[in-house]
Amino acid sequence: MFRVRTLGRGLVTPYTRWSHRIHSTAALDSARQGLVTPRRTQSEIAPWRIQSTTTGTDLLRVYADLSKGKLTAFVVLTAMAGYAVAPGAAQVAPLLWTAAGTALCAGSANSFNQWIEVPYDAQMSRTRNRPLARHAVAPGHALGFGVMAGTLGVGALYVFVNPVAAGLGAANIALYAGVYTAMKRLTIANTWAGALVGAIPPVLGWAAASGGTLGPGAWVMGGILFAWQFPHFNSLAHTLRADYSKAGYRMMSVTRPRLNARVSLRYALLMFPLSAALPLLGICDPWFLLDSSLVNGFMAYCA
Repeated sequence: MFRVRTLGRGLVTPYTRWSHRIHSTAALDSARQGLVTPRRTQSEIAPWRIQSTTTGTDLLRVYADLSKGKLTAFVVLTAMAGYAVAPGAAQVAPLLWTAAGTALCAGSANSFNQWIEVPYDAQMSRTRNRPLARHAVAPGHALGFGVMAGTLGVGALYVFVNPVAAGLGAANIALYAGVYTAMKRLTIANTWAGALVGAIPPVLGWAAASGGTLGPGAWVMGGILFAWQFPHFNSLAHTLRADYSKAGYRMMSVTRPRLNARVSLRYALLMFPLSAALPLLGICDPWFLLDSSLVNGFMAYCA
């Protein structure tokens, strides 16, 4: 009995869940060419292990990659935007704690996401060099980092900012790691769940500045980030649709490409009234309506 180690279109890989019965002569010839290997018992299969020693400097890079450092930085910036436009006097200490707590929560969510998706990340060109996919760190280590970052992030927001901000930070982790990540392989509705995750940071920032009070401005800021996610992500997903299809993700760009385009346009157009609401609420001056209309018009044109 021999096991053919293939996945997808002829890719040789240790990850396999199926086998073929083949004639012994053909099996021996194939084995000599390295195409198949004899069936091994579970005890004979080598356990998952790190392929090279990770130094202290390398470990910092691994943590940054687990946290998706650039994405986390943008999440913190959107939280700071909510903090900046919220009513009330800005204070340095709460601002810094909000930034730190938001960064830790976002890093935790991203670590959990990679821990769950490592078999699929390994199949995609865009993600196959992530730490777990390239065996730069053990899965248990990554999971522990996610738990620690999430605990510290939510704890910092609760102790040094306010309970509402802490609750929003915890919701961000739960929605991204527990809902959005699971939905990606089940339904195209995952994009709406992901957009909700993206809408939380400015609301969190507003809550941090206002002492936990969420006025109409907070919901408009969150609505802008929610709507923006669709023209942004759907265009990215269209470019990467082959990769998403190979990994088995149910994205609109893969299963319903025309809907992918229509949804992008709809939410790009929704950006106009949402942006107009900010000067109407007195959050910014009327010139913002002109500035935002130029940017939103270009985005709608591209959508």
